[in-house]
Amino acid sequence: MTTVHAWAAPEAGAPFEPFEYELGPIGHDDVEIEVEYCGICHSDLSMRDNAWEMTTYPFVGGHEIEGRIVAVGSGVSPDRIGRRVGVGWISRTDPECPICLSGRHNLSPTQEGVIVGRHGGFADRVRAQSTWAYEIPEGIPAGEAGPLFCGGATVWAPFHDHAHPTHRIGVVGIGGLGHMALRFARAWGCHVTAFTTSETKRAEAMAMGAHEVVVSADADALAARESTLDLLVTTQNVTIDWQGHLRMLRPDGWLHIVGAVLDPIPIEAFDLIPTHRRITGTPTSNPSAIHAMVEFAARHGIAPTTEHFPIERINEAFEKMAANRVRYRAVLDLKG
Repeated sequence: MTTVHAWAAPEAGAPFEPFEYELGPIGHDDVEIEVEYCGICHSDLSMRDNAWEMTTYPFVGGHEIEGRIVAVGSGVSPDRIGRRVGVGWISRTDPECPICLSGRHNLSPTQEGVIVGRHGGFADRVRAQSTWAYEIPEGIPAGEAGPLFCGGATVWAPFHDHAHPTHRIGVVGIGGLGHMALRFARAWGCHVTAFTTSETKRAEAMAMGAHEVVVSADADALAARESTLDLLVTTQNVTIDWQGHLRMLRPDGWLHIVGAVLDPIPIEAFDLIPTHRRITGTPTSNPSAIHAMVEFAARHGIAPTTEHFPIERINEAFEKMAANRVRYRAVLDLKG
């Protein structure tokens, strides 16, 4: 038996506090990871507060995990022990699922979340199916890889699926997700427009890859860009001017939603019918795409902008994130 030392919220909205639990026998296709760093995603906040009504307590969050494999199940090559790996939102899928057999594991109804009904990476140990533990190239600095496996994988999906280097792309919301989207889009070769509610982020957005920056509250600026974009990725979890943003798309353009907006999205049929515009969304990327993402990130020197906190300051990190004062991803350090 392995005793795990973790930080858990005992109830909805409560601060995290030290917590211990035991790991049973390792599954035949599982890896056990010694967690060195773990990013904090807004989804961790939503889960801590039970905003999605699917949290179990005590709640150990953390699904942007970076660490090293220290044990493997009987079905996993022992050569993986010692490898530096990352784990994101998904911890397991059924390999016999027809959707997984098609390569779309991330859309499978069999998927298990790292922090849904189980304990995540705010701990010194975590387990996941070997399929969902990705080796990290040397080109990605230690301590900076974790956010790629949730936030990065989420914004990578629309570029991987829909974008071409000749496209004009917009990114709405320059935060934990959006700042990585800018870097991917620029390296992809696209013309990149950043849409932000904060004029103060203009210089940073330009430095992260935007060719131009638009303040979203400027209705005239949105109207001036009607029918100019091929792909618009929205990363915010709040309601925006959906029709105004949709009308910025060219014919056959994609409005791709990765921010978990809980309110209904009002769209008129004639915003879609005459132009064949499309509205899509993805929860994260599939394993093949995530492997491609980390190789792309290493090749182009892409890593998130992070602010590190020792694990003992986890509650301070959550408060700062909830106040939108982190630039741009909080990472907890568990490595002593």
